[in-house]
Amino acid sequence: MGKYQLMNVADGHIFEDKGWMLDDPQSTTPSMVRALYESKQLHVGDDSQGLYKFADWMPVKQMLENPSCPITYKSEKLAKVLGLNHLYITFSGWWPERGARMTTCSFKETEAYSVCARMEKTQKEQVLVVASAGNTARAFAKVCSDNDIPLLLCVPQDNIKALWFEKPLNPCVKLFTTAPGSDYYDAIQLSNYVCELPGFLAEGGAKNIARRDGMSTTMMSAVTTIGHIPDFYFQAVGSGTGAIAAWEANLRFIEDGRFGNNKARLIVSQNKPFIPMYEAWRQDSRALLPYDADQARRDAAEICAPVLSNRKPPYSLAGGLYDALKDTNGDILAVSNEEAQKAKTLFLETEGRDIYSAASVALASLIQAINNKVSADDIVMLNITGGGEKEFQEAHQLYYLEPTHTFPIGFTKEEVCKVATQLKK
Repeated sequence: MGKYQLMNVADGHIFEDKGWMLDDPQSTTPSMVRALYESKQLHVGDDSQGLYKFADWMPVKQMLENPSCPITYKSEKLAKVLGLNHLYITFSGWWPERGARMTTCSFKETEAYSVCARMEKTQKEQVLVVASAGNTARAFAKVCSDNDIPLLLCVPQDNIKALWFEKPLNPCVKLFTTAPGSDYYDAIQLSNYVCELPGFLAEGGAKNIARRDGMSTTMMSAVTTIGHIPDFYFQAVGSGTGAIAAWEANLRFIEDGRFGNNKARLIVSQNKPFIPMYEAWRQDSRALLPYDADQARRDAAEICAPVLSNRKPPYSLAGGLYDALKDTNGDILAVSNEEAQKAKTLFLETEGRDIYSAASVALASLIQAINNKVSADDIVMLNITGGGEKEFQEAHQLYYLEPTHTFPIGFTKEEVCKVATQLKK
């Protein structure tokens, strides 16, 4: 397991991790904390370890049951259509023929297996609280169910169709939802209220080093497969956490010294009309621009990839997405539902696999960037963050997680605390 210290990205302050630290207690400046691993070179373990084969650069204390891992391969058919000579696809999902066995069909499994493996024994006696727009909830539910970890999910009611599973869940997994018409930010606020109560543990989102370093296994898979840091990295983003994770892994690979010293240009994308980070980036603004809550909910309801609808992403703080894009000469692109659907069809026709709408947004942004940013001989990493759901669901009986309680839009802290306290009992 990777030994590490923590660093405050804003001021460089290095300190010890006391178990579940999400911030630097000595700082008042909003900032990510980053893991500095003792092992400067990555030693890759056996494939049987799943994503824990990258444990040198993960803040985990154990290996949980049934771990999965992203896979990377060099594209032929899609690459030919796009006119790219070095297109590498990092795929997270269900594609057993290529070695991808994520039964939730989403790269959110990389977060869940890492975060839950960071937990101490005493923390497992608390209820882990996770807010999600859908796929993250499914991943944490699977991992916590398989490993008997108490979990409370907070998810918008409109998104619970994403909470399907191949087998009934362990009763240790519970679900709170926010009423129809709510969005991911409402679910986050719900989780924040719950976490003020004793006995509940905030997962931490993007600030949790285990979440980011779990997601960074996509970049670790790509670089160790290609043998070199790519020139470009493409991913669709809701929070941007995956792109931040890729940037941090890139910096570690430069320090490793065996895979080049370049920084992959991060080209991330949002799904129109929900594009708050795109709008801020176009004005070179570190701060997100004002976004009316009701308008944000309406925009989120229109996009084909609802998992990309985070109103409060880790964009502005030190070490967040703004800094990652600046450091890598990156960019944010905006993709319509129509462009995403065409990209989804193209991937199925060329690579032979169905992919999620968020991954289709990423591919559509790559198509936009060809000849504009990307040339034929560039090494390109396309992060396909979910796929294979159609094939998986057709081959398995599905079970769904039902809400324990649904809160109205405009819920109060008092009513949340009352219901959560009863749940804990």
